[in-house]
Amino acid sequence: MEFPPCPPSLKSIQHFLKLAQEHDSRDVVIAYWARLYALQIGLKASSQSAEETKLLLAIMDWLEQMKKQHVDNEALTNDIAAQAHIENYALKLFLYADKQDREENFGKNVVKAYYSSGVLYDILLTFGELSEEALHNRKYAKYKAAYIHNCLKNGETPIPGPFPDDESAELGDNLASGSDNAGAGAGSQPDLPDESPSEDVHPIAPTTPSPPVSHITPPTAEEVLNNPNKLPSPPVEEEKPGGFEPYVPTAQPNASTYIPIVPVAGVQITPDQMITAQKYCKYAGSALNYDDVKTAIENLQKALKLLSTGSE
Repeated sequence: MEFPPCPPSLKSIQHFLKLAQEHDSRDVVIAYWARLYALQIGLKASSQSAEETKLLLAIMDWLEQMKKQHVDNEALTNDIAAQAHIENYALKLFLYADKQDREENFGKNVVKAYYSSGVLYDILLTFGELSEEALHNRKYAKYKAAYIHNCLKNGETPIPGPFPDDESAELGDNLASGSDNAGAGAGSQPDLPDESPSEDVHPIAPTTPSPPVSHITPPTAEEVLNNPNKLPSPPVEEEKPGGFEPYVPTAQPNASTYIPIVPVAGVQITPDQMITAQKYCKYAGSALNYDDVKTAIENLQKALKLLSTGSE
């Protein structure tokens, strides 16, 4: 399907539409939710001009066609399945880029993988607030995309791996100062979370100093996503890049600190509570993939408590 051109007034959705276009023939789930998120942002930003209305109506028509054509695809019809699919894909891209970054295999594909991962984490906002891991990955992916992009653009060799605390925060401040959130019309710049970057932005501390990054500005969507090469295919297995340490906000728990949950007789679970419990179980499974036992236990405890007592 041919879409009308995106008017300048809707620049804030261009990078979501670009990502969708790149996945039309390779992953309809990513294409669908990217356009749906673009539609949601576009409707908020629209001044109801003829050009804007023409594009937004075309997106609506395409979304309806996809739902009819892929009625058996649970990742298009079920929010939980869709969230898991997008989160898994975003994480694979993130780990691919992180591995190439640490191995000093710098290039446009690494920038694109980092940046596309960040855009996918933006799309996950469709389903509600991001988890701590997702927030961390989204910040870090966009910082690294901006840093490596500008190093390559200026003929400099990027320092591999994470930034030190002070320079990571400085980079985050510079990016945030030139960018609004996606719903507020971020233009062609990457969308960043409202909160300021913290020391938790990077997976591990590097052993080599990073160059000054105060001059770094975020790449535009066109500069990053208009790479003629296709996105690198994520690894089949969710491998961990060398030296990658999963983000763990606190120390591992002591099992004795968990209080047994006593089921409440006759408790009635609502459909919304059932969905919430399923999400907790999904988050627990995702955490176990990366040896984060504490987070897995916490989410399973939440699901068990909700199903046993009817309250969180």
